[in-house]
Amino acid sequence: MAECGRKALSLLEAARSRYESLQISDDVFGESGDDSSDNPFYSTSADSNSDNYSAEPGEEQQQRALGDNESIHGRGVGGGGGSGAGPPGSVSRSQAEEDGWTEALQDVTLPLFKDTYGPAQKMPANATALDFFQLFVPDNCIQNMVIQTNMYAKKFQERFGADEGWCPVTAQEMKAFLGFVTSTSIHRCESVLSIWSSGFFSNRSIALKMSQSRFEKILKYFHIVAFRPSQGSNQGLYKIQPFLDSLQQSFSCSFRPSQTQVLHEPLIDEDPVFITTCTERELRKRKKRKFSLWVRQCTSTGFICQISVHLKEGQGTDGLSTLKNKPQLHSLVAKQLCQNISGKNTIIFTGPSITSLSLFTEFSKQDIYCCGLLSTRKSDCTGLPQCMLACSSTPAQRGQSRVMMKGTISLISWYNKGHFRFLTNAYSPTKQGMIIKRKSGEIPCPLAVEAFAAHLSYICKYDDKYSKYFIFHKPNKTWQQVFWLTISIAINNAYILYKMSDAYPVKRYSRAQFGERLVRELLDLDDCSPTL
Repeated sequence: MAECGRKALSLLEAARSRYESLQISDDVFGESGDDSSDNPFYSTSADSNSDNYSAEPGEEQQQRALGDNESIHGRGVGGGGGSGAGPPGSVSRSQAEEDGWTEALQDVTLPLFKDTYGPAQKMPANATALDFFQLFVPDNCIQNMVIQTNMYAKKFQERFGADEGWCPVTAQEMKAFLGFVTSTSIHRCESVLSIWSSGFFSNRSIALKMSQSRFEKILKYFHIVAFRPSQGSNQGLYKIQPFLDSLQQSFSCSFRPSQTQVLHEPLIDEDPVFITTCTERELRKRKKRKFSLWVRQCTSTGFICQISVHLKEGQGTDGLSTLKNKPQLHSLVAKQLCQNISGKNTIIFTGPSITSLSLFTEFSKQDIYCCGLLSTRKSDCTGLPQCMLACSSTPAQRGQSRVMMKGTISLISWYNKGHFRFLTNAYSPTKQGMIIKRKSGEIPCPLAVEAFAAHLSYICKYDDKYSKYFIFHKPNKTWQQVFWLTISIAINNAYILYKMSDAYPVKRYSRAQFGERLVRELLDLDDCSPTL
């Protein structure tokens, strides 16, 4: 027993050592939890190539983080076996060789990162939770909400009749309004009105700050943009776009991400605990979102650097109906998210829906390097050799890999109880890595595979386990859903900056305590000490 314990500890230390070599600080928040080397990405089963493959809970969480609802191994990556003509756009071996694909490998050296990493400004040791939040939602932004809300209320009453219970909202009330709705993320209650109830989710400590009727009046008239602009009036997100632009600029000005970043569609619908415990029937009953949100996220800290929102319906240029197919959408999303990082030698990790040869080739011309997972069903396989995308009839050994190159881009096929395929120009195909698992020990793999597993595992655990700020208030209007989601992201980023500042050693607030303190400061309560 003691020998097994020592072996497990040595594997854990080895895994963490490799994490550090890949620029991942898996306990940057002091909340890393379980052994991060137990990567859900590699929790495969022996029948992973079967069409009946069922993902394990850890794998389902990772697939959601990648925005891919099907298994990322077996049928999701391997395609339908070795028969057939291959995925659309793929080429035969002879055509691939004519196009420059070869099994002769050459070393690839990645240039040094051309930027610094960390918070862009130094916050004082006495900075409050509200100070960090207002790096993203400053007073002038809140004042604009006040103006637009009052304008909308006035216009509404001119058309539908006076509302005797209404008086213009103030900036202090608007902050309190934000605080009440934000409190639903701390106390995990779906209805913000529960605060004034006598039930389990009632909160008398903050309910006295504003009456329920006054809150409901502000909620009724709340607006970011009261009226449709004369120009660009077909934009479906016009009610929220100015706020999104302001938020995006503040993200860019407040933090410089590390060299390694990931593009993905984060878990945003519900609390991760609900997602992993509810039945499929309960999931279907939840109202589906009418928008898609993608992010570029720093893999060293979890800071969300940039967001991209698209409507799933609508005739505007921001609607998905304007795009011909999903690869076109995902390519557009990737370009939008990476438009500010060209020329810095950044490494981007991508899921199957974004990974493509044409996109990676275009990014390499901008000094953006990529490492992405390939799926024969989800990815654009145009220009890729069919021989690398089809499963071999000869059984492969665990850890066995094949590689073909075209210029500096490598196409990797790696076996670990299922075929995984990667496309990369960020890691040399001649360098080997290692997947370290508690039960299986060391599994050899190309360095690109190890890097992808480590970075994506960290992001998935970060999103699923540590995201405490999902606002549970569920409005019917799409623009309000987007607004409260982005407020959740802003609070998350505020906590990350707090943990990296001189203010953290003073009080050392946990995520829950930071959120509780922020709510009380927004409500301007005298006693701002956290109650958790």
